[in-house]
Amino acid sequence: MATKKILGLDIGTNSIGWALINQDFENKTGSIIGMGSRIIPMSQDVLGDFDKGNSVSQTSTRTSFRGIRRLRERHLLRRERLHRVLNVLGWLPKHYAAHIDFGKRLGQFIDHAEPKLPYDANGEFIFNDSFSEMLQDFKIHQPEILNRTNRKGESAKIPYDWTIYYLRKKALSKKITPQELAWIILNFNQKRGYYQLRGEEETEEDKQKSFETLKVKDVVDSGETIRGKEIKLYDVYFENGWKYDKQITKPEDWINKTKEFIVTQSETKSGEIKLTFKTVDSEKDWIAIKSKTEQQINESDQTVGEYIYHTLLQNPSQKIRGKLIRTIERKFYKKELKAILSKQMELQPELFTEEQYGACVRELYQHNEAHRISLSKQDLLHLFIDDIIFYQPLASLDIIISRSIMINL
Repeated sequence: MATKKILGLDIGTNSIGWALINQDFENKTGSIIGMGSRIIPMSQDVLGDFDKGNSVSQTSTRTSFRGIRRLRERHLLRRERLHRVLNVLGWLPKHYAAHIDFGKRLGQFIDHAEPKLPYDANGEFIFNDSFSEMLQDFKIHQPEILNRTNRKGESAKIPYDWTIYYLRKKALSKKITPQELAWIILNFNQKRGYYQLRGEEETEEDKQKSFETLKVKDVVDSGETIRGKEIKLYDVYFENGWKYDKQITKPEDWINKTKEFIVTQSETKSGEIKLTFKTVDSEKDWIAIKSKTEQQINESDQTVGEYIYHTLLQNPSQKIRGKLIRTIERKFYKKELKAILSKQMELQPELFTEEQYGACVRELYQHNEAHRISLSKQDLLHLFIDDIIFYQPLASLDIIISRSIMINL
């Protein structure tokens, strides 16, 4: 049929415009059926803020929630696609797969169920062999922890959930079961790391910055005072030989203390290295947290999973979420998963055959022959990493879709 009805939406920050038209493509004619706009009214509290001179956008909260919803929907979409692929491969535990719809709502949980992959229907942990292997590590590194009791007098236990970190370490050198590999892959879908948007690339100045924890060695009277006052100024020297680029007035706050800084190194015209110190609170400043964590992982020469596991071996009371690992670049997670999959492909090629890969591609792209062809020369490693878990939609496309939508009726 040559005639179509088209609905156009112009979604703005404070209003939504719409128009419904008839379009005859053969005769190149059209007519407007209706049009209008919906102005988003301001609530009384927002009007009160404007009366006080506070230019607070009423849409900022909605924008924030929309961003959260978008992230959640992308996470769920990736999970559904992973479920479908892992089901084709036969890697999902039976109790977990039983809660997933593979007929109509492909890859989605049935009735909004949220089963835990490592626990069966009776709540029993299913990866006991790997858990026992992990316990042997703790018996070697922390023999006293298994005899420790809590405040209630109960025996202290190593959490089953720590097994995921042991498996992420083990998978880099030894075979693991397909179900364990499925657990790892879905775990990476939950936490993928910080992604640097286009236009946020590191500058040369950023590359010269580093997070430093510095111990104060000496606080020396400079012989100077604040102009017009009799307050002494002191120079600060650190144990690594660096000198603080500012002078201080309260030596008691510095003597024998350890300070955290973002340090920028730059070269002067004379060829000397200039150090600039930015004081940070590594518990609140996310840039400092990111820099500090990435630096510690790099210095450990370990993957993220190895770093977490070895930290737990040394300090079982270490909190992981929100403490040990909070914000790091996505490349760390991507590198680790690639290493895990590559090693398992080497150790268990029967799990990664061309036939299995082809079946997974057909499952995901039944009606997209062009993309199936483009993926024909790839493998499961590429499918998991670049086509599902770490696939990043274009930010500009999201903006276009959210700002102007054309729907054919």
